[in-house]
Parts: sequence; structure tokens; C-alpha cells
Amino acid sequence: MRVGENQFLIVSRVSDYGLYLKDDSGEEVLLPNRFVSLQWKQGDSLEVFVYHDSEDRIVASTEKPLVEVGNVAFLEVVDKNQHGAFLDWGMSGKNLFLPNRNQKGAVRVGERVFVTSYVDERTGRAVATQKLKPYVNNESLSDLKAGQKVSVLVASRSELGFRAIIENKHWGMLYHNQIFQNISVGDRLEAYISRITEDNRIDLSLQRSGLGQVKDSSEQLYQIIQQNGGVLEVGDASSPEDIQRLLHMSKKLFKRSLGMLLSHNRVTTDGKTVTIIKK
Repeated sequence: MRVGENQFLIVSRVSDYGLYLKDDSGEEVLLPNRFVSLQWKQGDSLEVFVYHDSEDRIVASTEKPLVEVGNVAFLEVVDKNQHGAFLDWGMSGKNLFLPNRNQKGAVRVGERVFVTSYVDERTGRAVATQKLKPYVNNESLSDLKAGQKVSVLVASRSELGFRAIIENKHWGMLYHNQIFQNISVGDRLEAYISRITEDNRIDLSLQRSGLGQVKDSSEQLYQIIQQNGGVLEVGDASSPEDIQRLLHMSKKLFKRSLGMLLSHNRVTTDGKTVTIIKK
């Protein structure tokens, strides 16, 4: 039974308190009645989250937490006591504990903090830590390659751009001059690995490179024109700032995307407007 994780378990028996679910080893956990559907029966496979409830019992839930063991999240501090802080991780009636020893400086109720979750060896419970280095680092990048599509969590902003956590494991950088949309700390985004340097720094992009990027952006441009009634006041005469504000792409990428649409006879342009060709 993997505490702190979503997993598929089999309904083994029914009780007055809910359904008992078992894993491959036969270990059982209770899914309380408040999460049970009358349609479920013995032998069904259910995806549930396993954790310790407020009475320190291992139970299952159909609720989806904001963070699982091994993942990183940006969570709100909702309470504190002499032993640590408590974070809202999306589970009703139970907050995620952030012990004092796992904090990086004092945390305040109402603020949000980046944490990862792990199973405490002494208690067996899922807890949080702000000390990410053992879990998020660039020591080994064998699971990444240039051009790869990845999930990122925006962690901080600097003069260069935004530092982001890649797939809950690594650090990467999104540079301001390559961002054409509004993003904020705490956002989860899809990005692409644009470069991995010899010293294991990772550069990220929110757009694919090469022909794949142009194909994506040309479809994005076409959809925007459609949403605007089939005509959009944009063209070679438009400023880079207007194009970025309107289309969330650079003028260079706009021209390449427009060129692809023109080559496939999907639109026409007079240099100031782009119009969809009706077929």
C-alpha cells in the first residue's frame, strides 16, 4: 500500500463503514462511505489516494490531492502550531504537515510555499518539505533530451526570466525574450527542452522549435482569425509589440506561420489584414 500516492486498488469486501480495497499483496484499506458509489461492487478496480486521516488511520479517498509523494506543488499555509505548519493539499478534513525541521525560514499563514512530499520513515505518514535539493536537482539528466515536451512548474522570477521545475525533478530556465504570454509563479505549463548545456543547465521554451513550432503557431493563428469573424487586422505593417499582445508570438514566428497558411491557400493578406479563404 503506497501512502501518499494515487493507485488502483481492487474492491475486496463491503462493510457498514465503506468498501475495503486491496493491493496486489492483499493488504487492505478502507474507502469510507462518503466516497463510495452504489454502482461499485466486489472485484471493481478503483483509482484512489491513500493517506493518513485526522485520526492517524490509513484510509483511501477518491479526492485528488494537489501533491503526491515525489511531486512538487505550490501550496497555501492554512495553520501553524509549535511543531510546524499545515498546508492545503486539496484533501477534505486533513491538511499536509510541514514540520519545522523541513522549513526554510519561518512560514506565515496565508502565504504559499513550494514543497515536495515524501513518506516520513518514523511515522509512515506523507509529509512536506521545502528543502527541495535532494529531490530537485540537475545532477543526472539522462531522462531528458533536446526537443522533449515536458511539464514545468514556474518557481521564481529573475531579471533573465523564470526558473521552473521540470517534471518534479530538475531545474530549467524560461527566458523573458522567448515568452509571449503572461505567466506567473505557481503556474503549471507545457514546455520544450531547447538546450542542455555541458554543465547541466537546461533552457526551456514554451514553443516547439523548427517546423513543429511553425505548424503549431500557424494553427493557433488560424483559430484566432476564425474567432475574429474570419478577418484579423494584422500583417507585415504591424509592430512586434502589437503582434505579441494579440497573438502571443514573435513577429518572426508570425510571418513564418502566415507563410505556411498562405502556402496552403487557407488565408489571404494585403499586408495589413489576414482573411480566411472560404471554400
